[in-house]
Amino acid sequence: MTSYADNFRVLSVPAFRRFFLGQCASLLGDFLAGPALAFAVLGLSGSASQLGLVLAARLVPTVLFMLLGGAIADRLPRQRVMRWADLARAAGQGTTAVLILTGRADLAELMALQLVLGTGSALFTPAITGLVQQCVPAERRQAANALRGLAQSAAMVLGPLCSVALVLTVGPGWAIAADAGTYLFSAACLRRLGADPAAGAAAPVQARRLRRDLAQGWHEFSGRTWVWTTIAVASLANMAYATLSVLGPELSVRSYGGAAAWGGFLAAFGLGAVAGGAVGLHLRPRHPLRFALVAVSLFAAPALVLSGTTTPLPALAAFFLGGAGMMVFNPLWETTLQAHVPADRLSRVSSYEWAGSFAAQPLGLALAGPLALHLGLRHLLLAAGLLQLAATLSPLLLREIRNLPPEPPAAAPLPAEPSAPERPAAEPLPAAPLPPEPPAAEQLLTAEQPLTAVTA
Repeated sequence: MTSYADNFRVLSVPAFRRFFLGQCASLLGDFLAGPALAFAVLGLSGSASQLGLVLAARLVPTVLFMLLGGAIADRLPRQRVMRWADLARAAGQGTTAVLILTGRADLAELMALQLVLGTGSALFTPAITGLVQQCVPAERRQAANALRGLAQSAAMVLGPLCSVALVLTVGPGWAIAADAGTYLFSAACLRRLGADPAAGAAAPVQARRLRRDLAQGWHEFSGRTWVWTTIAVASLANMAYATLSVLGPELSVRSYGGAAAWGGFLAAFGLGAVAGGAVGLHLRPRHPLRFALVAVSLFAAPALVLSGTTTPLPALAAFFLGGAGMMVFNPLWETTLQAHVPADRLSRVSSYEWAGSFAAQPLGLALAGPLALHLGLRHLLLAAGLLQLAATLSPLLLREIRNLPPEPPAAAPLPAEPSAPERPAAEPLPAAPLPPEPPAAEQLLTAEQPLTAVTA
């Protein structure tokens, strides 16, 4: 167990501190913009199905281009790739804010701008794990990952509350404009990181090399059963949670009093994530994935509870537990991945990780509205919660996941070569009789022969 002071010492690393400040701002903007966009779309159309399409428009390019983003992040300086991605996202969100504030937004334009946002995320996200690995010493990486988790958790609390306040007072457009500003701040922080110590000169990005890089990334990803199994079930769990992202705002309006209730539920989720992140700062389990998967099964609680209650208190408790489970899982997963995957391939593996995690989520977003019309909103939430629960616990059936250590085992030393058997000592040869002493003239000639022999 380590103290809180020890965990916060990772902020003494200048590069990580600057990156962390930018992430704090950017994450807060993300959670500002999410509820604001949801209520902006519902205000335009009043349809959960159309909200699902807008949200899916962001995730589709994220899934499609995430692998490309990982290959680029392993070939170019990571902070440069991330900075340009932030600038693209700032442009997309800034344009969205202008359209909403001027009353000229329509569904097609919002979907197109979400495509821009998703493409920027596809370039930014795979580089995060590698950037933390290159900036932070190995013994401080779990603290760095947990601090990032705490920042995300705090943003989950403050973001929805501020977003709802802005929606109810000045309108959703201003919340989205604030998100654009946070992307600009993050880009400025990344610019101050300096040269990438691991990248050297940027290598040219050629199609043939990208294909080879993607193939190497797939080899590293698919060659580790514990990685691809966890990501496959995460994709199912995220698909199920996507239904809550679409149906939650509509259910809040129907049963809990409107936008303020949904903001309160998301803030409770964030408070739980703060608690989970605080626990994650101290955790050093012997089998990190076993512990993490049991914890993240709580992620199913919000959908399960909302499917059966109309009172807010149980729902608030469920969202709190869901946030805590998620934030216990995340730093343990990232630290394990950083420990077991070589640094020069980590961004490519991370891109397969993120792409796989998001792969089924657009489907969940797009189908949530139509399925709710046929099955009923609460029945669909119950099915989604049960799917999340089963998916998160199923990898524990594999021994490799249950028993995976925090660090890869050290390479065994090569066995020593067997020594040659000792030979018995040879018996000394009998001494040869001395020749008779030559005359003086012959002695002189014999003494000069060694000089002649060496010269020759």
